Amino acid sequence: MIRRMPFAAALLLLASSFTLAKDIVVHAGALIDGSGAAPRREVSLLIHDDRIVAIEPGFKAPDGAEVIDLSKATVLPGFIDCHVHVAAKLPSRTNAIEDWLTHSDIDRAFDAALFARQMLQQGFTGARDVGGGDETVALREAINAGKTPGPRLWVALEALGPTGGHGDLHNGLDPKLARAGWDNGLVDSPDQARLRVREHKRRGADLIKLMPSGGIASTGDDPRAQTMTVDEIRAAVDAAHALGMKVAAHIYPAGAIENAVRAGVDSVEHGSFATAQTFALMKDKGTYLVPTLTVYEVFYKVAREHPELLPPGTAQKELANDLLPKKNLPLALKSGVKIAYGTDIGEGDHTGEFALLIANGMSVQQAILAATRNAADLIGAGDRVGSLQPGRYADLVAVGGDPLAEPALLRHVDFVMKGGVVYRAQGRPTAAAAE
Repeated sequence: MIRRMPFAAALLLLASSFTLAKDIVVHAGALIDGSGAAPRREVSLLIHDDRIVAIEPGFKAPDGAEVIDLSKATVLPGFIDCHVHVAAKLPSRTNAIEDWLTHSDIDRAFDAALFARQMLQQGFTGARDVGGGDETVALREAINAGKTPGPRLWVALEALGPTGGHGDLHNGLDPKLARAGWDNGLVDSPDQARLRVREHKRRGADLIKLMPSGGIASTGDDPRAQTMTVDEIRAAVDAAHALGMKVAAHIYPAGAIENAVRAGVDSVEHGSFATAQTFALMKDKGTYLVPTLTVYEVFYKVAREHPELLPPGTAQKELANDLLPKKNLPLALKSGVKIAYGTDIGEGDHTGEFALLIANGMSVQQAILAATRNAADLIGAGDRVGSLQPGRYADLVAVGGDPLAEPALLRHVDFVMKGGVVYRAQGRPTAAAAE
């Protein structure tokens, strides 16, 4: 139940503050608050600094407060993408191997800062980066310090997996090529899994990403094969949970998913070959599914039109497997498994996942909840973000109409606020977006 503080009490609270603070009132024509409840009409959100203090019926205008008029719009919680690689370029832009070998982590940090700003403009006030490096930790800290605009970031470092597996950066290259840091994610024993988790925690990771199966966009591995042992998975999960870190696991085949779920992973990323039995187990264990339909759309198109841009041998895997996740989503929905929003891209349109989820069986309300309440719950930040209620961060977006009736509006956000700061208004970036 959402608690409401009367405006009079809220103002007394503000008046008792010993520091000068900023008060904002947002007039919302309609409010979809991220709780799953029906929209409320004509409400006011009172914001003090970076938090929501109260939500009241009617359009209020307390003395001294800045009023933001969204009375003709629908206000929603800021969106959260639970599977990004914030520094990743679209595969249609450049040859993957050439780009990897001719750019440094510093180059990728600048790319990440640009893509993060673009993501915020699309309405994503939060994101979970599941497999970057020290540059993504640095970007998270820069955003938190107000040095550059971007979503709130929860960051994993290099994905942990076996030698020759989906996360092995040596795959497809001259065996004599090496670079410091390329082995930071390699795990070939339970003891090594524990060590890597602890190293990643020390380096600033918020969560751990595992690669228990092969993948598609990598050379030489099989997406239908489990590549980590159960003992390695369990050791990584136990070490992460002991340190208060969640575990996201890239997995495709049903058997590998079931092994990882029993070992305690918090989310299955992709899950392309899961069965009804797999989803039943996930539901029983409370494991989230992050379907990432966007990345398959993107890579399938490149595999058909420009296979030469992809790593050797991967275009064939894309063409053989990229259509399956959409066909499998209705099975996941029928099972009742929890689903969170994720795209698996950095550069590009992160809002496209809404249309893909809806086209393949989700209701509009379910898709919105996947990108708000569910995403925040998966990250472990549901007490701070993902819904609009007193005590939560003032992370909100607005669209010019009813997205429940016109879901395409979710791809055209007119207004973005994060932590009480407006980054987009009337469909354009504000001065804060350029700072």
